[in-house]
Amino acid sequence: MSDSKESPAPQAAGKAVTLDDLRQRIDAIDNELLNLISERAGCAQQVAEVKLAAGDVGEDGQVQFYRPEREAQVLRRIMANNPGPLKGEEMARLFREIMSACLALEQPIRLAYLGPEGTFTQQAALKHFGDSAVTKPMAAIDEVFREVEAGAVQYGVVPVENSTEGVINHTLDSFMGSQLKISGEVVLRIHHHLLVGPNTRREKISRIYSHAQSLAQCRKWLDAHFPHAERIAVSSNAEAARQVRTEWHSAAIAGDMAAKLYELEKVEEKIEDSPDNSTRFLIIGDSSVPASGDDKTSIVVAMRNQPGALHDLLAPFHRHQIDLTRVETRPSRSGAWNYVFFIDFRGHRDDPLITATLEELRQCAADVKVLGSYPVGVL
Repeated sequence: MSDSKESPAPQAAGKAVTLDDLRQRIDAIDNELLNLISERAGCAQQVAEVKLAAGDVGEDGQVQFYRPEREAQVLRRIMANNPGPLKGEEMARLFREIMSACLALEQPIRLAYLGPEGTFTQQAALKHFGDSAVTKPMAAIDEVFREVEAGAVQYGVVPVENSTEGVINHTLDSFMGSQLKISGEVVLRIHHHLLVGPNTRREKISRIYSHAQSLAQCRKWLDAHFPHAERIAVSSNAEAARQVRTEWHSAAIAGDMAAKLYELEKVEEKIEDSPDNSTRFLIIGDSSVPASGDDKTSIVVAMRNQPGALHDLLAPFHRHQIDLTRVETRPSRSGAWNYVFFIDFRGHRDDPLITATLEELRQCAADVKVLGSYPVGVL
């Protein structure tokens, strides 16, 4: 679709392009973009009508407006076809927001996340679903699970592992007693900043608040720059930011979202010890996700307590050349000194090779539970 106002004709050979010429060209392109985005939004509304008429329901009996595999495919295609000069990831983020706004015309996504407002988990949720999602902060990881199980929200977002500090055990433990499924993942680069409120100067900082993991991720920097400041662990980085807003002589370690939300000054930026510090988050829901073409599967396995159990666990993956991306152990709830294994690997549970691998695994394991197959994180 094109706007009634045509784009200015290319400049004649030898004639210099003026700033006014470029501005007119940009205005014409903006008008065309406006019409095309509006046309896309209209198509999204028609998609909703078709789905409602066809009764396109998922395992929860609800019409499936949000399709994780479809969105992953679209974003991959955008990145693959991007001609530049914007980077592929930047272009995909723009389309992520357009898709989020269009989806809200069909049905706004409601999701719970580990709060309060301003946490990295909220940032991950918005990165995955876009700013048109309706977010609800929860005080604990198990509360996020309960909110989704109760049907109060469609999805939940929880942290599962950090590249520096390892897995978040509360998340793994919550899966052991839940029937929810993993429907997506998002990896977020974690940048920590030292933040202060209007009542504190850098040289007067005597207390530093943050989540225990964030304090650990900035340990070397704190040892070098604030060795005598008291380090106080609180429930979240956002809570640390909220607390120092009105305190004297205190600082918080938190991210950009918390700094902006609580109007704090950045005394120092990017103080994390590891420059590639990142956290992986999981999207949880109650429906399975079809294959997208580039998927990951997560399972939890209980092995019998016998010699060679670990070998028996890994052998099927080795035989079928399945790429394992993570193996973690947690104490089993069934008794002392029994353990379960949390395993992530590439591939979808409906792939014939994965199906065969899981079948072999069930023959030697006490129990195998598929937590979900889902698209590998795109952004």
